[in-house]
Amino acid sequence: MELIALPLTAEAFAPYGEVLEAPAEAGRTFFESSFGNLRPGARPNLKIVTKLPVRGLPLEANVLERHEFSSQSFVPLDMGRMLIVVAPHAPEGGPDVKRALAFLASSRQGVTYRPNTWHHPSTVLDKPARFAVFMWCDGSKGDEEFVKVAPFTIRER
Repeated sequence: MELIALPLTAEAFAPYGEVLEAPAEAGRTFFESSFGNLRPGARPNLKIVTKLPVRGLPLEANVLERHEFSSQSFVPLDMGRMLIVVAPHAPEGGPDVKRALAFLASSRQGVTYRPNTWHHPSTVLDKPARFAVFMWCDGSKGDEEFVKVAPFTIRER
């Protein structure tokens, strides 16, 4: 299977979460609807991550993850492009890789995945990246789940 990574847009990404982008003009943009927590005992968790870029696309992927009870937000601090891959749930459970979508976020775009959204681990292109990651955690295995999937390839258009 092969996915073609398209430019990230709020409309195309809406079923899976929200695109986070700073306003072009002076001012503020609020993203209150982005933060989802389905466990009353979970605590907010903010971390700063530095990632090295992959060699570029095409990329072969064979794992997806989800955070069943929490949204997960990626806010760019200094980065080039980021690869975003999402998949809905399969009727038999787990991710439906056959219906997966791939997007390329610009250096000005971050995302919030809704709780229980299957996605590929964070992958950056072009240069080393730094971003803030926010989610809700309670220390249980429900914080994150990784599953192996049949390998698929992601290419640029």
